[in-house]
Amino acid sequence: MKFGMNLLLWTGELNDSMLPVLQSLKEMGYDGVELPLFNLDLDYSAWGRRLDDLGLERTAVTVRGFEDNPISPDPAVRALGVQNNKRALDCCQAAGATTLVGPYHSALGHFTGLGPSSDEWKWGVESMQQVAEHAAQANVMLGVECLNRFECYLLNTHADSARFVREVSNPHCRAMYDTFHANIEEKSIPDAIHACADVLCHVHISENDRSTPGSGNVRWAENFDTLHAVGYDGWYMIEAFGLALPELAAATKIWRRMFQSEEQLARDGLAFMKSEVAKRN
Repeated sequence: MKFGMNLLLWTGELNDSMLPVLQSLKEMGYDGVELPLFNLDLDYSAWGRRLDDLGLERTAVTVRGFEDNPISPDPAVRALGVQNNKRALDCCQAAGATTLVGPYHSALGHFTGLGPSSDEWKWGVESMQQVAEHAAQANVMLGVECLNRFECYLLNTHADSARFVREVSNPHCRAMYDTFHANIEEKSIPDAIHACADVLCHVHISENDRSTPGSGNVRWAENFDTLHAVGYDGWYMIEAFGLALPELAAATKIWRRMFQSEEQLARDGLAFMKSEVAKRN
């Protein structure tokens, strides 16, 4: 089991101001961090060396938008989505990130007013098959993320994610589980986890209001009990959002402060995860 912190709580792009934060996370006892990959032109090799020096492992997260939507009816737009997902994988390889997670299967925040069509599903699978082939070359695992219905429409449940990655049918394409989205979309937490257990590669620990894990209404006992029961032994990665990144705050609908400080959230969140895992071991 490894415990990590998604850096989107502080920033959408790695920069020198993050070095004290990274040092602090290491001192708190985190095993690693999740890197935001929105700017694909940074020197990720240099960041990989810095993180090695700090002793922090890493995963990464990226998204696609309307202009590079992998399920667009426009073949050129789909091709750009595939290209940018491949570029994100190259950034992972350079930084030493072992897993790339996120809703990069389709455009974040874009809606047609309907659920996914059969063509959109087919385009999504075909696009991800191309990305998965590149993931194998880069030796990076894809962790496809479903989102709640207010953020995307292609994959809304963890059964959707599992079906999607099974159709992609590449060992470098798996699914991740997210407690925040499950809290909105799933009727049964145990059923949701069991639905994707055979393809599960990553877990986001996120409270119902995106604040400190353990402080809200997520059914934590059901989540940790079931993840333990299915034998999950990968990353528990906190994903929390604040006001530091205006464009992300707008996308995640965060406009009020949900915690005392980023340091408090990180410290208390880590203690919460470790205590819940210890109870079951």
